[in-house]
Amino acid sequence: MRTHKKSLLAMALITAMGLTACSDGDDGKDGAPGEPGIPGTPGTPAGITVDTVGSAADFVLTLAPADIVVVGSDDFSIKFTVTGKDSKGEAMPFTGLDKVALYVMNQAANETDTGAPILWQNNALANEFGSSMYCTPTGKATARGGAEVDACTLVEDETNPGTYTGTWEHEGNAPVVLADGDANNLFRVMVRTYNVVDANGVGISDKLLSTPVDFIPATGELAISQKDSVSNAACIKCHSQLDGYAVTDIRIANIGAHHNYQKVENCVACHNPAYAGGEADPEKGWNANWNAMIHTLHAGHHLDLTGEAKEEFGEIGFPSELNECTTCHDNGMQWNDNVYAEACVSCHTDVNFETGEGHLGIVPESDAACSGCHGGGSLSPEQAHKVGVRAMATDSIEIAVSAVSYTESATADADEIVITFDVKIDGAAVADGFEFTGFTKYDEMKTGWVNADGTYYGSKSVNLDGVVAAGGQLVVTQTADYNLDGKSIAITPRFSVCTDAKGMMIECLDASGEAQYDIGYVAITMAPAYWNLANADGSDANISRFSDPERVTADEAKCNTCHTSLGIAKHYGDERFDQCVGCHNDTWGGSYHVQPEYKTDEVDADGNPIFKPIEGLNYNTRDLFAVAHRFHSGLWDDNRGFPAIHLNSNMETKGYPAVATQCAACHKDGVNLFAADGGLASGKRAIAVDGAATTFISPTAEACRTCHAHSDAAAMAHFKSNGAVVDGEPSSTANLPVESCATCHAEGKTYGIDKMHAGGAH
Repeated sequence: MRTHKKSLLAMALITAMGLTACSDGDDGKDGAPGEPGIPGTPGTPAGITVDTVGSAADFVLTLAPADIVVVGSDDFSIKFTVTGKDSKGEAMPFTGLDKVALYVMNQAANETDTGAPILWQNNALANEFGSSMYCTPTGKATARGGAEVDACTLVEDETNPGTYTGTWEHEGNAPVVLADGDANNLFRVMVRTYNVVDANGVGISDKLLSTPVDFIPATGELAISQKDSVSNAACIKCHSQLDGYAVTDIRIANIGAHHNYQKVENCVACHNPAYAGGEADPEKGWNANWNAMIHTLHAGHHLDLTGEAKEEFGEIGFPSELNECTTCHDNGMQWNDNVYAEACVSCHTDVNFETGEGHLGIVPESDAACSGCHGGGSLSPEQAHKVGVRAMATDSIEIAVSAVSYTESATADADEIVITFDVKIDGAAVADGFEFTGFTKYDEMKTGWVNADGTYYGSKSVNLDGVVAAGGQLVVTQTADYNLDGKSIAITPRFSVCTDAKGMMIECLDASGEAQYDIGYVAITMAPAYWNLANADGSDANISRFSDPERVTADEAKCNTCHTSLGIAKHYGDERFDQCVGCHNDTWGGSYHVQPEYKTDEVDADGNPIFKPIEGLNYNTRDLFAVAHRFHSGLWDDNRGFPAIHLNSNMETKGYPAVATQCAACHKDGVNLFAADGGLASGKRAIAVDGAATTFISPTAEACRTCHAHSDAAAMAHFKSNGAVVDGEPSSTANLPVESCATCHAEGKTYGIDKMHAGGAH
């Protein structure tokens, strides 16, 4: 019925339309063809361009030397192409740029006898314009401070979207053109892009910086700078790597200054002699030229800084050793071959070359005179700084356990342990009559025992001081209340020696009691020894979980990319996780750093910052993961001389160089932190919180709590609601249930640690 009504209505409409069409009296025949229209310009097909990107790494601006004019008398010009990834991850021409900034610099031989042999010069600074030049569609731009300035005119090619040209439409030539420059020198150009958003209209958080192009304008050939003695890879070792960029274009993830310019090559655009003035600013107390500034900055609290330098850099620590130049200088030997005052005094702040103070009274006539003493030999930078000596010294002393015997006594404190150590010094068996007395900072060998599941239980120590060598061995006999009968034991070193400038072992104090070592304390080479006292030959010993690669998720090699050697963090003489187990294990509770502190905004009478306790927050564990997490997140106290990593008054971590959420900065690549049963991959299921190991807490919650973001009352309530036994409410048994954290936070889950802590970028 309804269909019938619709049909009637449709017929009525058709009839009406037909009547209307014929109402002008036409006979209904087709009319004559009209004149052909003028063809329009074809539009850009839909879907082949983008004007948004998901991240900075999805935005790629490409420059070619042939399309750049920045030196000589020719008019300035630049041409570049831009692509952005679409929702499918495919690169498409990026259209609609409205503002970029050009940074142009060149390097030339230093014609004076002061400073580095090759110097960077910023073209715009040389022309007294500023550090960069804007390009916009209007040829005008708003600079910082609000003033309108001339800009190059940016035009997008309508027939070739994503291709842009820049020209100078104002009087004279563009300020990035160096009229009297040498076209045979190396020039570097990079572009920063502004006002790019994602699909939701939110600005991209990281800077959009092109890959710097180094080239010789006279030939148009690409070139390699002779000044880049520090690679981006060296910086990334501590400061993390930005995700998404090509392996040929790696970038630094976490540099706080100016919200990160991502590459060493970018930083020198401003931090060069023209910007810095070539000398230290007495008001600031530091020199902004790159070579001098970067030394001062990384030396941080190790130097006697003053003024603004102390305020800006005074609490920055250097995780390696200041004398190990190759920690950063990994690209050539310029750091050793080019000797000049500006670089030297940025670390040697107690030297005054105008008076000779701190320099044996010697006042050099010029930098050219420096090479007379420091150009080679024992006073060259490499030898004077003892580069590599610590590693050499560590390898010079080898200690290994060759035999263990043990007698349990019915008399208290009369258990006897006898350990035979094979000792080599510089590859040769230790000489008869030698003893370590006077050569060591710590001389302990920790003796604990290990159960079948790899859990380490602390015991007593034996000491090598006072033991006389014979036949290439040190035989230590010691009595105490060990209670080790029939157990599988671990012998781990807490052993460090003093060394001289050549890496040779030296007595720590001279005849007058003054310290005389040159490079501090170094570890000895010794792997933990595992010995089953139930068997005469020590066979079938249990090993600590720290020595089982399947149960260790952190990576010593990654630690050493930043620290060079784990041994520099402490002078205990431990350079491996399984050496640290003697103290930092899950069965010895307590902490020397129970009450973490934060840096207030107040200062004391001497201008030093005041630290105060974080009320209501305490820690009572010393397991290695807890100590490492806490120290690197700033949940520490300030009474041990470690101000570098700390919490500020907003409870933000300051001083940690990597991206805080990037677990892979320390943990192995691709490793699961959760085991199949939902507990930790290490197999730990309880941690003692008292020295007698009678009270315990859950390890997963404690692992999370050792990061400041998960340490407040709300976090504790969350942990408890998911089955955790937490600090302050410990259990009297180590047989704790596995927390349910993995239900939501295991790898692959919606809120998995692999997603929430991916951390490759800001």
